[in-house]
Amino acid sequence: QVQLQERGGGLVQAGGSLRLSCTASGVISSAVNAMGWYRQAPGKQRELVALSSGGGNTDYGDSVKGRFTIFRDSSKKVSLQMNSLKPEDTGVYICYLDRSTGPIRWGQGTQVTVSS
Repeated sequence: QVQLQERGGGLVQAGGSLRLSCTASGVISSAVNAMGWYRQAPGKQRELVALSSGGGNTDYGDSVKGRFTIFRDSSKKVSLQMNSLKPEDTGVYICYLDRSTGPIRWGQGTQVTVSS
């Protein structure tokens, strides 16, 4: 069974930093197409934060470019370094896994709260 273990998150003041990590299990490395993070704030649609795909390619949501960096620690683990956090970055951050051997999987999510 595919599982995504998310770590990190918490409460931080505006301008601070946090680091999230997500590790996939139950999936073979060669089947992982992409891993990354989405986020969902109350009353808003889920939006892309950062994505790491094959060949070292990355993609970021417009609102986090220049502040967040995604690292592909291994074929089944990604980390997200979040700097210069803003109150509008508050939300549930959800790990994402795209694999060739089954449907997309989502993590449980971890809360990030940025106070002003």
